[in-house]
Amino acid sequence: MQCVSRTDLKEFPLVSRGKVRDIYAVGPDSLLIVTTDRISAFDVIMDDPIPHKGVVLNQITLFWMEKFADMVRNHLLATDVRDFPAALKPHADLLEGRAVLVRKAKPLPIECIVRGYITGSGWKDYLKSGSVCGHKLPAGLRESEKLEKPLFTPSTKAELGNHDENIPVAEAMRLAGEDIAKQAQDLTIGIYSRARDYAAERGIIIADTKFEFGLVNENGKNKLILIDEVLTPDSSRFWPMSDYAPGRGQMSFDKQFLRDWLEKIKFNKQPPAPKIPQDIIDQTRAKYLDAYRLLTGKSLNV
Repeated sequence: MQCVSRTDLKEFPLVSRGKVRDIYAVGPDSLLIVTTDRISAFDVIMDDPIPHKGVVLNQITLFWMEKFADMVRNHLLATDVRDFPAALKPHADLLEGRAVLVRKAKPLPIECIVRGYITGSGWKDYLKSGSVCGHKLPAGLRESEKLEKPLFTPSTKAELGNHDENIPVAEAMRLAGEDIAKQAQDLTIGIYSRARDYAAERGIIIADTKFEFGLVNENGKNKLILIDEVLTPDSSRFWPMSDYAPGRGQMSFDKQFLRDWLEKIKFNKQPPAPKIPQDIIDQTRAKYLDAYRLLTGKSLNV
């Protein structure tokens, strides 16, 4: 499989080019999502890709979407390049393993974040106020400590290059509509709880994650479906259970490893991105592949 940092499929209009995904309009109601090997950190896209990272992200998402199909519908129409429109056949090698054909949906205006452990921006908010997104937490929590129950801690959706902002649940209800936001909250916590228990059996702690939901119109009614990526090393914090200890930052199977390196070199979190050394690229790639192997019990042939 190729290393793909950018696509240019002239047969179809480019809808968006995000931090990682290139999205094309294939028809009036369908999109092609291509997960590239780009990597971002602190909302800055690095110049150096992580080879086959996009394949890992896509395949992990497909694994979880199948596992949760009984809980929530998703946007998948086709996952095998052989089932894609004929116009995409010349790009089969480029798209293999990293692209899906999906149903078009209207994304919710919020990021649906769930935290099972106090870390990251949630830890910073807790140190300042003792709360996270309006949830008052007990005094004396340690960094990386497990929370009594998972918390729904939504955020805004920032434009590319800007930072998402944590918001109270009440604000998420206002932005998305109370009924839809409540559905999203229940699904977010329900999916996370089930995934957390599954991952724990495989030696992985899922500390937190974010989900994307979208609306599709069916018979005049808006229906919520699961879209985008699901429980990947880009959208989640995966910690090895064998090394876990509260009171400090944790080792990880996700891009936190790259973030830690950037912090170490005192990256100012603004473009241009620094050159990533080959050993950091190789170690980051290995962590993504390890996450896939541990979660699915399979190895990717890349």
